[in-house]
Amino acid sequence: MEAPPIPGPPPTMRVAYLLSRYPAVSHTFFLHEVLGLRARGMHIETASINLHDRSIEELPELEAIEAEATLYIKSADKGKMIRDVISAIMSHPAAFLRGLMALLKIRNLTLRERAYWLFYLAEAMLVGRWMEERGLNHLHVHFGGPVASVGMLAAAAWQVPYSLTIHGPEELLSVDAYHLREKVEQASFVFCISDFCRSQLYQLTEPAEWGKFHVIRLGVDPVTLNPKSRSFTVSSMYSPPRTLELVCIGRLVPAKGHRTLLEAVRQLRDRGVDLRVTLIGSGPELTRLQNFVSAYGLDHAVTFTSALSHAQTLAQLRKADIFALASFAEGIPVALMEAMSLGLPCVSTSVAGIPELIRAGVDGLLVPPANPQALADALESLVLDAGLRESLGTSARQRVISQYNLPLNQELLAQTFETKLRQLSIQYNKRRQR
Repeated sequence: MEAPPIPGPPPTMRVAYLLSRYPAVSHTFFLHEVLGLRARGMHIETASINLHDRSIEELPELEAIEAEATLYIKSADKGKMIRDVISAIMSHPAAFLRGLMALLKIRNLTLRERAYWLFYLAEAMLVGRWMEERGLNHLHVHFGGPVASVGMLAAAAWQVPYSLTIHGPEELLSVDAYHLREKVEQASFVFCISDFCRSQLYQLTEPAEWGKFHVIRLGVDPVTLNPKSRSFTVSSMYSPPRTLELVCIGRLVPAKGHRTLLEAVRQLRDRGVDLRVTLIGSGPELTRLQNFVSAYGLDHAVTFTSALSHAQTLAQLRKADIFALASFAEGIPVALMEAMSLGLPCVSTSVAGIPELIRAGVDGLLVPPANPQALADALESLVLDAGLRESLGTSARQRVISQYNLPLNQELLAQTFETKLRQLSIQYNKRRQR
């Protein structure tokens, strides 16, 4: 009787990246990471649960090339997707049964949740079949939500190792709903974007598991994003002081704290301190925020741009004097890193991983979340003190260069990946020799 297949990778590692949406305006770091790892010799192919967020014609050239080469699980043709799932199950019944057994072992699922997980299993069958066809033998997943549910089931069904990158805040705030404990326990290794993120995973797991968690920070390219690329007008001694420009980048959702920022701007106006504010992003809070602006007569001071391309967003940053992010929950925002790399003075909140990026009073100003008065005070200090703006902006850029430098952090990521995959390969070979 033929022995069952041994879970694990063969010596040559070919990695599948499973992402929630790729390419996407809000997740440009996916693109940078994939291209960076390929440039360092790793074989990476991409699969995305959802279609790219713009038409192929609207995508920049690099993103369009990536989109053409990416497997999209949820295609526009629902009938074809159903046929593909049935075909994958019929041709690989053992894989389906392994995935189903893994699903049944998940603790505390309601009947409704089990139905959702059956959809995840269907998607996992498509991911696994694609990996088999492409000769891919390791699965890596960004984020710990539904996309990781698909990844965990794909790994169990097709007997391939998988790993995770955990960001927060969503998965860290919804540990039970996302079944994050099971996902990290079954992962071969886990990358965390901050010490805070790793500490939260420590809470979920036994000390014996802690060795699988590795802090690999995100980053930006400080060569491309440098203060010399900014274009702004400085008031001279012969002209009246100009109104400073503040930019905030983030989806218009409650957790980003836009309402708190606008309340701070209203307080500043009442103090006689003017700021022009540009909010870049789209989301369900748009109408409420617009109503707030109108109700308090801030229309002349606040501009909503909706979502912009990355190039358009950077153009707005390069014209700004101050960057602010009043979030209630965050990982470590890439938009904040970009502003710091450009030498912008930044104000944000002392939540989650942000204090790892910004040392309060050194690289920027930090205020308590949901505290418009403290935020107004911090912004006022920047508006009134050009020297403070300059010193914080200079230190912010140095912080990015030393700790959040994308090329350096990608090199660390590639080295850590190589080490962990080599260890998995050695384990695989030992099991084969038994």
